[in-house]
Amino acid sequence: MKDQPANEFTLHARRDGGGTPMLNGWGANSDYGTLRSVLLGPIENYQWLQTSSVSKKSLRRGVPFSQETAKRQHAEMVSAYQSAGVEVHTHAPDPHLPYQVYARDSSVMTPYGAIITHMAQYWRRGENFRAVETYQRLGIPIYDFVTAGTFEGGDFNVIEPGCVLIGWEGEEGRSMEQGAKQIAGWMEAEGWEVKLADIDPFYVHIDLMVVMLAPKLAAVCTDCTDPEIVDWLRAKKIEIVEVPFQDTIALGCNVVALGEDRVLLPEKSYTLKDKLKALGFTIYDPDLSMITQGGGGVHCMCQSLIRDPV
Repeated sequence: MKDQPANEFTLHARRDGGGTPMLNGWGANSDYGTLRSVLLGPIENYQWLQTSSVSKKSLRRGVPFSQETAKRQHAEMVSAYQSAGVEVHTHAPDPHLPYQVYARDSSVMTPYGAIITHMAQYWRRGENFRAVETYQRLGIPIYDFVTAGTFEGGDFNVIEPGCVLIGWEGEEGRSMEQGAKQIAGWMEAEGWEVKLADIDPFYVHIDLMVVMLAPKLAAVCTDCTDPEIVDWLRAKKIEIVEVPFQDTIALGCNVVALGEDRVLLPEKSYTLKDKLKALGFTIYDPDLSMITQGGGGVHCMCQSLIRDPV
């Protein structure tokens, strides 16, 4: 295949055996470098479906859904990003994709281009096609497509440059072991350390319970994270800010590091908010309750397009 310049759109930038050129301008080698540009999903087509334990509970208990409230809260989140100096891009809305707001899952940004994932639920699979269109519009190369099994972006968790934690839940969940191992092989070929973690499908994705906040600092729910993963993080000298189980299930651990000791989190993430304020972090905390009751948090709703390299 003819070599492509790093910022020219292509459907397959990955080089077999590794050595794929890093992007010029776009990309992220961490989940905590200063965020410059972010990709979000549209809110106008959002509605709750029975996609997870969280959304099933909301629907089972008859919690009323308000599209207008969801739109207002989404706009508040966009404003928070912009006030933090982040450029915001958004997928074009598709009326047939009610969970398109969760931009984390249909793709994964790497230093080498965007991985297009393989969504598990039929009502979300079209998000992968719309993601390709977005990256083409922005001129961001596609690194490769997940083909070995289902895999969703919430299970790709960059711990630090050159090291990624990849979750999988099996056929009952969102990401299959086959899909996780396919991506793991790609990243290992690029010289990255990969840690695979099987998690219970109840938790949907690994970013429910483990999210990086800053260099060597992570928010972790130790009540539901496998002790092996907790030990692995601590062996890397990563300090853990513990988030209680009930906060975690309400998406209180699913937060976004903006870089420079700044974090975007849901208003109701009270425990983590207080702990981060005590550590000197600047907090952006929009009310996202109408969206999070559908099963995804602020980290689920974004994909980093540009972060300062660290």
